[in-house]
Amino acid sequence: MAIMPDSWIREMAETKGMIEPYVEAQRRDGVISYGVSSYGYDARVASEFKIFTNVDNALVDPKNFSDQSFVERDTDVCIIPPNSFVLARTVEYFRIPRDVLVICLGKSTYARCGIIVNVTPLEPEWEGHVTLEFSNTTPLPAKVYANEGGCQFLFLKGASEPDVSYADRAGKYMGQRGVTLPRL
Repeated sequence: MAIMPDSWIREMAETKGMIEPYVEAQRRDGVISYGVSSYGYDARVASEFKIFTNVDNALVDPKNFSDQSFVERDTDVCIIPPNSFVLARTVEYFRIPRDVLVICLGKSTYARCGIIVNVTPLEPEWEGHVTLEFSNTTPLPAKVYANEGGCQFLFLKGASEPDVSYADRAGKYMGQRGVTLPRL
């Protein structure tokens, strides 16, 4: 697998709609950076957040996940409680090519503050807004900023196309919009 450079990301975004909306250069201007970089794309965090809370003493069960475990907010700054997490989504909508796998890593600005970003790989031919998990590993409240960079996506091109893509098997998160909770 080869990691794909900025020129390939730019071409795929502009001609195939791989990333929409697409920002053709790294933007900083007093914000956590976003846009295309040398070998990746720094996606922005949308203003839609689901903040984990234990107000109702809900049990976290991936097979029977309750949305009562979250408080929803639409805001420019989300406060993550200590030792907790928040779900968010990317501003960008992604369409992954059939011969590409995408890995996501957190931004160093957040990592240096004890905020970890977790995203599962974007599989070949998956598309949608990416649901992001920001974990606050500190004993203090932590901020996440909307409309600024939240994570970096790395595009890995396979030696050949897979026999079965995410679209072929009709994956349950295909075409997701908004912050998406676990599904069975």
